[in-house]
Amino acid sequence: MFDTADFLTRLKRQTFYDGQICHSHDVPPRAARYGDLETPLDPRLQSILELHRLGRLYSHQAEAINRIRRGQNVMISTSSASGKSMCYNLPVMQASLEDPRSCAIFLFPTKALSQDQLGKIKHLFSPSILRPDEFDTFDGDTPGPERPAIRRRARLILTNPDMLHVSMLPNHASWARLWRNLRFVIVDEAHAYRGVFGSNVALVLRRLRRLCQAYGGNPQFILSSATIDNSEEHACNLTGIPFEVVTDDGSPKGGKDFIFWNPPLIDAVKGTRRSANSEATNLFSQLVSEGVRSICFTRTRRLSELLANYARDRLSEIAPSYVSRVKTYRAGYLPEERRQIERELSCGALTGVVATNALELGVDIGDLDATVLTGYPGTIASTWQQAGRSGRRDTRSLSFLIGLDNPLDQYLMRQPEFFFGRSFENALVNPENHHILRSHLLCAAWEMALTKGDQEFFGETMRQEVEGLVAEGLLKERRGRFFLSPALAYPAGDVSIRSASGDHFSLLDGKTGKLLETLEISHAFLQAHLGAIYLHQGEGYLVTEFDLASKTIKVESSVAAYYTVARDLTDVRILSIHKEKFFDSLKVCLGEVEVSMDVISFKKKVQFTEEVLGEEPLDLPTQRFRTVSLWFDLPQEAMSRIAKEGLDFAGGIHGAEHTAIGMLPLFAMCDRNDIGGLSTPLHPDTGKAQIFIYDAYPGGVGIAEKGFEMVRELWQATLAAISECPCQDGCPSCIQSPKCGNNNKPLDKRAAQVLLEGLLTSCNKEIGHH
Repeated sequence: MFDTADFLTRLKRQTFYDGQICHSHDVPPRAARYGDLETPLDPRLQSILELHRLGRLYSHQAEAINRIRRGQNVMISTSSASGKSMCYNLPVMQASLEDPRSCAIFLFPTKALSQDQLGKIKHLFSPSILRPDEFDTFDGDTPGPERPAIRRRARLILTNPDMLHVSMLPNHASWARLWRNLRFVIVDEAHAYRGVFGSNVALVLRRLRRLCQAYGGNPQFILSSATIDNSEEHACNLTGIPFEVVTDDGSPKGGKDFIFWNPPLIDAVKGTRRSANSEATNLFSQLVSEGVRSICFTRTRRLSELLANYARDRLSEIAPSYVSRVKTYRAGYLPEERRQIERELSCGALTGVVATNALELGVDIGDLDATVLTGYPGTIASTWQQAGRSGRRDTRSLSFLIGLDNPLDQYLMRQPEFFFGRSFENALVNPENHHILRSHLLCAAWEMALTKGDQEFFGETMRQEVEGLVAEGLLKERRGRFFLSPALAYPAGDVSIRSASGDHFSLLDGKTGKLLETLEISHAFLQAHLGAIYLHQGEGYLVTEFDLASKTIKVESSVAAYYTVARDLTDVRILSIHKEKFFDSLKVCLGEVEVSMDVISFKKKVQFTEEVLGEEPLDLPTQRFRTVSLWFDLPQEAMSRIAKEGLDFAGGIHGAEHTAIGMLPLFAMCDRNDIGGLSTPLHPDTGKAQIFIYDAYPGGVGIAEKGFEMVRELWQATLAAISECPCQDGCPSCIQSPKCGNNNKPLDKRAAQVLLEGLLTSCNKEIGHH
């Protein structure tokens, strides 16, 4: 048994320990609470549960199953490893026994989750409840020759929203049996469907409901989710129908030591801290070297590869026998590679895995003892989800959250009570996003001609969007029905539901021509431009060709001791104002803007030391998109005070913008990279100094709206992050940003503080809102 207290004692004796533990939170163990079903399960089903020692149901499982059996749409929102899958598996199996025609679709955000759930169903319910040919996965990895048999016979289809979108809905006639008999739609890990991805999935589910109705079906929806603050609202927004919510978690939990680990200061004046990557390497390597089964989460693909390499180097010094027991797991790997890693981790062949959030979701990887989170994952919900990957038994576990050098992470390191005492965030989707809705209306028209009655599924804004598509010649009206233009073929193939852009680049090995990965256009511009060092499966590749016309990138193997970071410049143009708030002498606006972005150069940085070796220019086309932004004036009194004290006003608004962007994820369930910003002493559209904070996606997904609603709280958190940082002139922990296209110049910490104090003073004098 893993003794967390003993490990922490030994950890503090290590040479790399320098007081990094700034907070230790005791998550107490929790005893199980059980519940009863209103109507007993079929004896055949009950005997299976007893055989596998699953005879008693936790209270939330019983409540969910009772509600489902009453015919309600149910959202189960409970903690990691609380047995949510039983909440939907048992009603589905019961229905299968009662009606031999009953069908169900299980939707998972990743193929790995589909495979994981397939294994569980096979283990528990086949062949006693379902024949082997009555359930299967149906995704991009399903061989072509096997697909017709699945369409003919399968009653349980385990798939993902992508396959539903590009294959099953466009070819709905081939699935007529399924739509007519579809009893349940299961949407697992519903909290993962947010932002652009979630907004697209919301419209895919509306298309599904529309087709089911046409075939005479009316499926019941069951959603499962990690704990979020707006479970009912999110379920309704995702599906367009009302829901009942189950949140009272009755599952048992082993205790956990949750450690906030802040890298030590190496320059108190500049506020510079030791690299979080170095800290993660030391912690993860120490755990693995003692045989503690661990997972280290990172925020990017590139960093997961780097940290795995660093850990193997460290282990070669302190525990050579464990070097081969560490691997990387992230999106972009081939399916067979990912599944092999899952099996090795689950059976104990691996001791440690460095992963992106691809393993945050509920793939069964066995029992782990420790988790290391390299940086705040961006939301409270994701933090608990990642931390919950350890301690999935009744034994005590250990989790570390390492603070990065940015305002949000350092705010949490200094105020851990904010994290542990705060409710979870709201998951945001926007199915009325103009760009997303019009794309799915074209997909829906391909599937079946649109009518005015389809507003039941697509909302009131459908009429305006359809009129626009008719005017563009993309839809043709005949007798009140709207058909896809013959000039368009298979629109679903042009709509990527996981990104704002359908454009993707192919990353190819320059010598063999082998496809290594596919990249979204934004990632290609920023991470795989000409001259970039791109990491794939732990190996460095130098980008030697970047072809915009064919959207191909060619690379060759590289052993460079540096990595690359791109710089970009942004401009914002105001198009319209949707809402305004008036405070004393200033106003806050929410509206539509056009953002233009130019990737202008890249820096070469030495690994570990971060020393800049040089900067080289890039010549890439401008990227433009329309989105939603909030922007606000700056208080006149604060500007006068800045001038009087001889501070740098431009540096002040620049610093305030950086920090506000960094703090917004505290209030909206989003990633820092989902947000963009601009500050300017004189904006041409207003004739005033402005700070803009916008959704970094075409059309917006609700982040800027949340910032507009909670602008006072945003300013308060931003001021606290700056005021409480111990540095003198500004640092990455408060006003500096790693994404800054201006090399973090100019910046003035004191001026930013004065501006925010002025904004909060003005907040007390709100005089209007419309």
